[in-house]
Amino acid sequence: MDDLSSRLAALQNEIATAAQRSGRDPSEIEIIAVSKTQPEAAVQEALRAGLTRFGENKVQEARGKIDSLGRGIWHLIGHLQSNKAKDAVRLFDSIDSVDRLELAEEINHRAGAIGKIQNVLLQVNIAGESTKFGCAPEAARALAEAINALPRLSLGGLMTIAPYSPEPEKSRPHFAGLRLLRDKIETDTGLRLPTLSMGMSGDYIVAVEEGSTHLRIGTALFGERLKLKQRRPEDPSFIEST
Repeated sequence: MDDLSSRLAALQNEIATAAQRSGRDPSEIEIIAVSKTQPEAAVQEALRAGLTRFGENKVQEARGKIDSLGRGIWHLIGHLQSNKAKDAVRLFDSIDSVDRLELAEEINHRAGAIGKIQNVLLQVNIAGESTKFGCAPEAARALAEAINALPRLSLGGLMTIAPYSPEPEKSRPHFAGLRLLRDKIETDTGLRLPTLSMGMSGDYIVAVEEGSTHLRIGTALFGERLKLKQRRPEDPSFIEST
């Protein structure tokens, strides 16, 4: 039967195989179900199947879903404007797309106002694509240190989006680059950055082999319905939905 539970089982098996092949423990790899565009019923099905982490691109689209369902760990994986930080802090357990100090400071301010420690990831534009958000790799160390110094933020690691390609192997140098960048920041600063959020439906096996701990999976879990809008592959909103 081609339902979410069967797709999840197949996905988990492939992840475990890739992890073991790379000398990794499969239990250290989390699936973030990209629930953008999905109705509440689909999220409820995912919860019943055992998924706990969900990724949304837009604050306004996620608001009703999160307030209604309540359960789960919710990640904001899309670009965040500073004027949406107040709602993002209220709604999301983790904001995975922090890419500039101004935004980090606003999130810190909003988290302080409600007495929250906000989990965040630093988004890095590892390939330097003009169509992608994220800080430049050479700016990542200084930005990571600045974010770490903000009292209401807890910086857990790095996130990136590889350039779109139908060939998964083309993502490998970008995933390896993010891992090496993380390792260097840790060595140079003493920060602990255990999370690497990288890999989606088309390249998650390569991402696992290169050290990903959070896989953002949409189509491979929920099916092809997400592609009905026919957005261009180079559109960041298309890429983050897969």
